Amino acid sequence: MPMIEAHQLTKRFGERTAVEALTLEVEEGEILGLLGPNGAGKTTTIRMLTGIIAPTSGYAVVAGRRTDRDVEELHELIGLLPEAPGFYERLSAQRNLEYFAGFYSNFDVRAQVDKYLKLMGLWERRSDRVGTFSKGMKQRLALARALVHEPKVLFLDEPTAGLDPEAAREVRELISQLREGGRTILLSTHNLSEAEELCDRIAVLRTRLIALEAPEDLCRRLFRRRVVVRLESVDSAIIEAVKGLDFVESLERDGDRLIVELADPERERPELIRRLVEAGGRVLEVSEERHSLEEVYLSLVREEEGEKERR
Repeated sequence: MPMIEAHQLTKRFGERTAVEALTLEVEEGEILGLLGPNGAGKTTTIRMLTGIIAPTSGYAVVAGRRTDRDVEELHELIGLLPEAPGFYERLSAQRNLEYFAGFYSNFDVRAQVDKYLKLMGLWERRSDRVGTFSKGMKQRLALARALVHEPKVLFLDEPTAGLDPEAAREVRELISQLREGGRTILLSTHNLSEAEELCDRIAVLRTRLIALEAPEDLCRRLFRRRVVVRLESVDSAIIEAVKGLDFVESLERDGDRLIVELADPERERPELIRRLVEAGGRVLEVSEERHSLEEVYLSLVREEEGEKERR
């Protein structure tokens, strides 16, 4: 069952189109990553999906509620970590959470606040003023605020932006824990390795939706799959044996490695290895060339730029 649905969702600010005809679904328990350069429409999309702003056209349904009609009910069911979360700096972490938790109904505020202060590793600092917290601690407190009412759907806008590597790692670990708890998460990020680590699927935005697939599927679609075979040594007999295979589409040699492009690696790899062994090759390792999400992203953006120029 989809927990997030966008149907031709569009937002214009005057003459500028921020998001154009966005259509997608996010299943329950899935983490979807929103990728795109500055100005691509990621934050605007989150603001529409959380009922903060209304779309110019189209509509969205989140946790069974229309985001442009059922805003009060929607806010009971979702949690939001904005790009720049604000707190009352002179109040303690506990008082801040109690204040924000008070906006919601039907749960024990004190018990929930205590639960998430402990979960986020802030229990020992619960009585300290938030103004004394580091950026990483404030981000953990912001996650606690987004989760205190046990939302079904969580929206995270650049959750690790501006954090040092250790604090960013802690936040990513917390997001992984939330995934294990079955929450549906929409994650906007500039960090491509973060998206690859955390997300089940990636939506690439550049005002409009360019691509929506699992990271590995994007790699397969954009780049031909190549098998890398490392041998004890490579001679002319081995090279000729590989060239003689009719399913080999290209062959490169890199020292003791052969990089072979195959039309169907799963089916053809065993025959490739068999022929190498028959030709006297001693195979040490077989792997597949991997392309990073960064390469995929850059390829998609360049492709989109080319299409814009042709229009």
